[in-house]
Amino acid sequence: MSNSTKAAGAVDWSQVDTVLLDMDGTLLDLHFDNRFWIEHIPRRWGEKHGLSYEDAFKKLYPVFKEKEGSLDWYSLAFWRDYLEMDIVALKQELAHLIQVLPHVEDFLQAVRDSGRRLVLVTNAHDETLEFKMALITIGSYFDAMYTSHEFGLPKEGKGFWDKVREVEPFEPARALFCDDSHRVLTAARDYGIGQVVAMRQPDTQQPARDIEDFPAILDFREIMPA
Repeated sequence: MSNSTKAAGAVDWSQVDTVLLDMDGTLLDLHFDNRFWIEHIPRRWGEKHGLSYEDAFKKLYPVFKEKEGSLDWYSLAFWRDYLEMDIVALKQELAHLIQVLPHVEDFLQAVRDSGRRLVLVTNAHDETLEFKMALITIGSYFDAMYTSHEFGLPKEGKGFWDKVREVEPFEPARALFCDDSHRVLTAARDYGIGQVVAMRQPDTQQPARDIEDFPAILDFREIMPA
């Protein structure tokens, strides 16, 4: 039986003092981001340059792949300069797609009630975090929120967690970290974060994924603190 089918009870809460959570694809439906980058940006950029969606996507896709996993990939400032477009204004056009994933708020409240420290750690740009937190109501649950841009490294980058601990001095062995990115989860596990959990369905419009490398959940009901 794969880890993805053994997620219920996968977290040993007696060994958790700090809960570290990703944002997009973990707390928020990744459908917004996938739709924005795969459909909306190429279409709008194509309109700007007199290109069809298909031609615009063909031109942008190699750049997306080149930047994937780097700090530039997550940087609104980089894409604003590269595309010469107002990225936040373009995000606003799809703001209705920004949704909290099912059972997230119940989980956040349960962690708060348990007395554990609750920390958001996202690769999203500071402007993206501000934009999304203005539209949803989960920001008040967190003791602290950090973006990778504050540290000059993406979450999958070597040295990232050391930089986080300079401002958020948690004990890695007594932390739980949830994320939807395999690379990010691998980096966290390699760093020594005690328990890591993958999200099986970060985009509600896509089928749930089979994940064997990490304990994985469909939603947070599977790992509610006692």
